[in-house]
Amino acid sequence: MIQSMTGYGKSVIQLPTKKISIEVKSLNSKNLDLNTRMPSLYREKELDIRKLIASKLERGKVDFSLYMEITGEETSTQINKTVVKQYIKQLKEVVDGDETELLKMAIRLPDAITTERDEMDEDEWEEIAAEINTALERILQYRLDEGQSLESEFLDRVKNIADLLEDVIAMDPERIEGVRERLQKGVSELKEKVDENRFEQELVFYIEKFDITEEKVRLKNHLDYFISALNSDDSNGKKLGFISQEMGREINTIGSKSNYAPMQKLVVQMKDELEKIKEQLLNVL
Repeated sequence: MIQSMTGYGKSVIQLPTKKISIEVKSLNSKNLDLNTRMPSLYREKELDIRKLIASKLERGKVDFSLYMEITGEETSTQINKTVVKQYIKQLKEVVDGDETELLKMAIRLPDAITTERDEMDEDEWEEIAAEINTALERILQYRLDEGQSLESEFLDRVKNIADLLEDVIAMDPERIEGVRERLQKGVSELKEKVDENRFEQELVFYIEKFDITEEKVRLKNHLDYFISALNSDDSNGKKLGFISQEMGREINTIGSKSNYAPMQKLVVQMKDELEKIKEQLLNVL
């Protein structure tokens, strides 16, 4: 089953003193283009997160965000009470004043406020890591759902091309007869006697140059192969892209060889269907 490279997954966990929100978004890209945003507290786990995302999502432009909101009473910023008291004592020796005013002055002096660097709690991280996996599972499901929509469209487009190919096959004898009549008319207008046997030989040789039997067979095979690749267990957008290129090559050759306006109209319609396939293949993993 194919997967889209477009997806979104989110998970939220409430810890004792903080709320953690995890978001994963992805768009189409030729390779894995991963951007991560997270608090410095968890930066040491960034490499592990990158490896996990690469193993799960494989390809696409991926944005990973981990947001932290403090909800408890704990804070890493503390008043250095000993230093503040010393400042107030020294200020009293310099100037008489209200203690509240002295406190306002002391709290602005160096080292009155200290910020401790939080250490990551491994047990806490295990809970967060589980939520990251949950967010990744949700984006994978999103990609699968999008892939189903794409698969349905591809099947419709391939069927349209197959139907148009059947019209081309049905029209081919009429086209060959039209080429034969045009040549015979051209020769008759020359008012010259021609060797009928030689003319038939040249006619066969000329018509063989416009023969599209091989192209019709190969295009049919490519259409079948495309459907087979769609139904495979893995999602391989690059492989489907290669098959679509081969389909385009056969359609173009039929168009250049047709030399018959009604058939060329069918070829234009096939090209239009194929372009819509190629456009959507850019989103397939």
